[in-house]
Parts: sequence; structure tokens; C-alpha cells
Amino acid sequence: MNVEELSNKLEALASLAVAALAEAPRREDAIQIKNSYLGRKGQVQDLMKVLRDLAHEDRRLAGQASNACKQAIEGAFEARMRAIAEQELERKMREEAVDITLPARPLQASMGHPLRQIEQELIAIFEEMGFEVAEGPEIESDYFNFEALNFPPDHPARDMQDTFMLDDERLLRTHTSPVQVRTMQSYELPIRVISPGRVYRCDSDITHSPVFHQVEGLLVDEHVTFGDLKGTLQHFAERCFGEGTPIRLRPSFFPFTEPSAEVDVGCIFCRGEGCRVCSHSGWIEILGSGMIDPNVLSASGIDPQRYSGFAFGLGVERVAMLKLGVNDIRLFYENDLRFLEQF
Repeated sequence: MNVEELSNKLEALASLAVAALAEAPRREDAIQIKNSYLGRKGQVQDLMKVLRDLAHEDRRLAGQASNACKQAIEGAFEARMRAIAEQELERKMREEAVDITLPARPLQASMGHPLRQIEQELIAIFEEMGFEVAEGPEIESDYFNFEALNFPPDHPARDMQDTFMLDDERLLRTHTSPVQVRTMQSYELPIRVISPGRVYRCDSDITHSPVFHQVEGLLVDEHVTFGDLKGTLQHFAERCFGEGTPIRLRPSFFPFTEPSAEVDVGCIFCRGEGCRVCSHSGWIEILGSGMIDPNVLSASGIDPQRYSGFAFGLGVERVAMLKLGVNDIRLFYENDLRFLEQF
């Protein structure tokens, strides 16, 4: 075979390939046709085996003819692939058209997580009474979490906190009381703040979670009395659980307050008549409180001879369980939409 015959055959192959590609209905068909001509075992490659039999001066002409054949087939292949892509787009636009006159799907309105709802409600109640919101870090030092709150290193009350200890004397705060210490050390007197936030303790059952939320309050001023504390908590109970909700204060102990008191509210379910929720006592424990210990004031640079104050703390989950009728604290953290959508 001479170079002229080879050139004619390559031109004929190119014509056949271009015609076949023009009729290819799918991408897969076009790829198969291209490979049958230009693949390693394709017809063009098979035909070029005669190249070694040609004279040296004819090989350049044969190479030019081969390149022209390949370029024609490649061009036809790319053109067909573009045409197929356009046809597929047109089909999708025709078959998958959106009827913009159809009504939209209704959006689900959410008021947020139930714990967040209750926390915002508690914050709003205390803001109405003139309290500001103060925040602090969740990773604390031993000093702010314990020592400045009158917990000496060997104090047994430290064991009651079930603390998550970290390195370098750091820990996950067990209450938001460290925020109160930081506030007393940095704010100008008088002080009236609440400190909402997450706290951490090694405890987990149907009424306790290793991560939970508190709202603690602090008021420091001249001539603050236990009566001021009781009046504040009475107003809070009525705003939170309904007008006329009674409270009672029972003597208790907290290292950072003296005197200290546990606060109960009249059972919001039976209104004091006695039921299963309140163990037929008519009362439900709701928070801890007391007058700030003079040692705590002194540790924060406040003169306990001139100033006094009170502090209180309540669990957001505790209030949420009472107000929403939830009997297992773990439901708040399981992210079960069947539960969350009720609120």
C-alpha cells in the first residue's frame, strides 16, 4: 500500500466515523463509536500499521493524513456530545418544569427549643425587676468556682458538686456563681445581675443531666435585708407560675450564703391540696438562696460592714419540667421532633 492509498482509506474512515457519530442517540453510543475508530485497537490505529512499510519520505505525508483523520473524528465527537447535552437539557426543562402557580409548601414556625423558651421567660421576669444579664466562661479556675465562693480546699461541699476536672487547676463550672464573683470584682456598686448559662456536673438520671442550665441572681447594695430577698422571690414565683402562688423558705446550707434557705413554691398542679407530683405535701422545691456570706464579699473587695446582698439560683430544666409537665429531663436533650414539636 502506497501513501496515496493510505490517505484515501483514512479519509474514507473519517467520513464513516463522522456519519456514524452524527446519528449516535446517546453519550454512550458516541463514546463507543469514537473508540472503535480512535481506540488503541481501533480502525485508524490498525490501518497505520502499514506505516513501517512506507518509504521514509512518505511517512510524513502518511502522518499528516492520519492526524487529519483523527481531528475530523474528534471534532465530530465533540460536536455530537454538545448536541446530546443540549437535547438532554431541553428534555429536562420540558419534563421537569415547575408550575409556579402551585401554592408553596407551608413553612413550620418554631418558637425555639423549650429550654430556650423557658430561659428567655425567666430572664424577662428578672429584667422587669431591674436585673442585668451578666455572662462568664464555662471553663473556670478553681479560684472562681470554689475558693472565692468560700469553698476551702478541704471543704466537704466540694464533693457535692461532682466536678468535671480539667488540667492546670481548671474545670467545667459547676454553677454560674463564678459569674457573680467576677461581677463583684469588676462592676461598680450597687450590683443587680442575673447570670444564665450552661453548667456541668457528673450526674445523670431522669431528674439530672451532666449538662444543664441555671439562672442565678445577685444583688449587692447598702441595707439589703433578707426581706428584700423574700419579696424578690415572691414576685418571681407569681410572675413565673401565676398570681397568688405562695412560697416558703426552709433553712439550708450553702458555703457562699449565710443564712441560707431552700425555696418551695405552692404546687402548681394541685394548688396546695396534695398530689403525686408534690408527694402530697402541697409544696415543690424550686431554688436555693441566701444572704451573701461576708467572706465572699471580702474576697471580692467589697466591705461587708457597709454592703450586704443576696443571691439565688434555680435550674432552668427544673422550671421547664414543672411548667411543661415533663417527667424526664433527658427528653430535652434527645432531639426527638415528636417531643420538641409539642412546644
